[in-house]
Amino acid sequence: MNATRAADTARTTYREALRAALREALRGDDRVFLMGEDVGRYGGCFGVSLGLLEEFGPDRIRDTPLSESAFVGAGIGAALGGMRPVVEIMTVNFSLLALDQIMNNAATLLHMSGGQLNVPIVIRMTTGAGRQLAAQHSHSLESWYAHIPGLRVLTPATVDDARHMLAAALDDPDPVVLFEHGSLYNEEGVLDAATDSVGLDSAAVRRPGADVSVITYGGSLPKALAAAEELSGDGVDVEVVDLRSLRPLDDATVLESVARTHRAVIVDEGWRSGSISGEIAARIAEQAFYDLDAPVQRVCSQEVPMPYAKQLEEAALPQPASIVAAVRRAVA
Repeated sequence: MNATRAADTARTTYREALRAALREALRGDDRVFLMGEDVGRYGGCFGVSLGLLEEFGPDRIRDTPLSESAFVGAGIGAALGGMRPVVEIMTVNFSLLALDQIMNNAATLLHMSGGQLNVPIVIRMTTGAGRQLAAQHSHSLESWYAHIPGLRVLTPATVDDARHMLAAALDDPDPVVLFEHGSLYNEEGVLDAATDSVGLDSAAVRRPGADVSVITYGGSLPKALAAAEELSGDGVDVEVVDLRSLRPLDDATVLESVARTHRAVIVDEGWRSGSISGEIAARIAEQAFYDLDAPVQRVCSQEVPMPYAKQLEEAALPQPASIVAAVRRAVA
C-alpha cells in the first residue's frame, strides 16, 4: 500500500475528505483552480481549503471580493476558456446573488449554442441548518437548483462521497453544483479503501430493510440512520436510501426499494411546499402506486425562516424523533 492510499484509508472528517479531493484535483490537472470568498489566506469559511494557498499559490487558490455574481461569472468564463474552475460560495443563501449567472449562463449555454459551448464548472456551497446561523445562512435551497435543466446537483452525505464526488464532477463537461451540509463538516468516518471513484447518477442503499423505505439525502442521512436504529429495537426494519444526486434523480433505486418494503417516508430539510420530497412522492405515485400499502409520508422543515434560537431551530428541522413518528404512521 502506498503512502497516498494509506492516508486515504485513515479515519477522516468530511471536511478533510473534501480538502483531499481538492488537493488531488489541483495536483492532477493544471487547469483546476479554486476561487471564492476567504478560500485563500483564511482557509475557507468552513476550513475546507486550509493550507491549499501555501501549497498551490495565489494563482490557483484565489480570494475574491464579496461579489457572488462576479466571481461565479468569472468561473463560467474560465470554464468556457478551457479551465476547470471550482467556485466556492459560502452558503446557499448567498448563491441567490449569483443565480442569474448559474441559471441563465452556466445551465443554458450548451443548449443555446446548439451544443457548441460546454461549461465545465463545479460550484460548491454549504447548505442546511443546525448551527444557529439564523435565517440568512441556514436554508436548504437545493431543490431550487434541482429544478433547473442543464445542471447536475449533488449532495454528498458520507466521507467517501465527499472524497470522490469532486473528481467525477470535474470530469463532467457540464456545470455541477455540489451541496455540502454544514452539519457534516465535523462528521468522521473511515474511507473505503476499495473506492477510488463514484458514479454521479445513482442513489445508494445505506441500510437494507424490509418494512419501510426512508428516502433522504445530505445532512438528513445521519438522522435517518439514527431513527432506523431506534426503530430496529421495536422490530421495525427500516431501509435507508441516500439519494446522493437530486438532478438527475435515481428513480430506479427508489422504486426498487419501495417495491421491497411497500412503504415510503421521505426526509427533506427543505420546506415542504415545492420541495424535492414532493417530486419524489409524485414519482412514487406515478410509477409505484400499486406497490404501496400505505400513503407516502414526508418529514420536512417547518415553513418559516430558520430561527436563531437553538430550541426553535431544532423544532423547525426534521429530527430523528419526527422521522420515527412518520415511520410509525407508515407501518401502522
